[in-house]
Amino acid sequence: MTTQSIHNVTLTTQANVYFDGKCVSHSFTLADGTKKSVGVVLPSTLTFNTGAAEIMECVGGSCEYKLAGTSDWQTSSPGEKFGIPANSSFDIRVTESYHYICHYA
Repeated sequence: MTTQSIHNVTLTTQANVYFDGKCVSHSFTLADGTKKSVGVVLPSTLTFNTGAAEIMECVGGSCEYKLAGTSDWQTSSPGEKFGIPANSSFDIRVTESYHYICHYA
């Protein structure tokens, strides 16, 4: 099921802008201290590095992704999630806007 809304959050109003505006997100913190971000990746092919482990949840559009050390592209559509280990990277290929929630582990 796709997350439709998130309640009781503290939102950072300054946007996180990456790759010359091809990815824009906003960080927020839940009441229990859990940190997440919500954003959009515009059509492009990008490589992201992770510090903490992440779970990417697709809430709109779609993407193809490839985790570090793998050779196969996988697809993520609304309601689907994929995980990335800490201190790793992933490639993402977007042909239409990909809207996501990033859950930090």
